[in-house]
Amino acid sequence: MTSTQTELQREVAALLVEALNLETAPETIEPQAPLYGEGLGLDSIDILEVALVVSQRYGFQLRSDDQDNVRIFTSLASLTDHIAANRTK
Repeated sequence: MTSTQTELQREVAALLVEALNLETAPETIEPQAPLYGEGLGLDSIDILEVALVVSQRYGFQLRSDDQDNVRIFTSLASLTDHIAANRTK
């Protein structure tokens, strides 16, 4: 992982904590831990909120009908990789 990816991962973790008012520190979010269920414990409403703030912050749409959403929202690492590949800002 490059330092840019690591920096982006920290930025996205902080964005998740802020957007969802999570009671966890961004640096404690494991990059490979699941976002859903037993990992970070997010539900579908949380994921919609994340999609909205990511779209606003990074300048591209995350669509609810995207067949890749399961892969994209698997973990912080997968979400960060998707943002890095698609961001316009």
